[in-house]
Amino acid sequence: MKILLAVDGSEYTQRMLSYLGSHRDLFGASHAYTAFYAVLPVPHRAAAFAGPALTRSYYEDDASVVLNPIRTQMGTTGIDAEFAYEIGHPADLIAARAEQGRFDLVVMGSHGHGALANLVLGSVATKVLAKCSVPILLVR
Repeated sequence: MKILLAVDGSEYTQRMLSYLGSHRDLFGASHAYTAFYAVLPVPHRAAAFAGPALTRSYYEDDASVVLNPIRTQMGTTGIDAEFAYEIGHPADLIAARAEQGRFDLVVMGSHGHGALANLVLGSVATKVLAKCSVPILLVR
């Protein structure tokens, strides 16, 4: 099974990874994992002022700060994964990656806001659910 792990480096990602590690009967090393991080884009004017090299360096640094600890944590659980990032809105990128990569399952942590908070604030998890036809496991 191909499993996409949507990560953001938050405590919710840590809970999701802990869930994977504690459910080895479901999430063992026999699956193909991809840990995916969506880097929020720098505003256009800021990117133009900074220049392409500095902007690219920012994106790479941001992705490293999030993905390196996850790489370490997954290594201790014995789960081998690919690591990838893209620049853009997280919900759009996660749903597109899941569809285009023909993943069998998306696993992501959720903040667990209530319905009212999601209505006002929005939720990446809610938006991914709406945009994606791939099954999604939300871990709270």
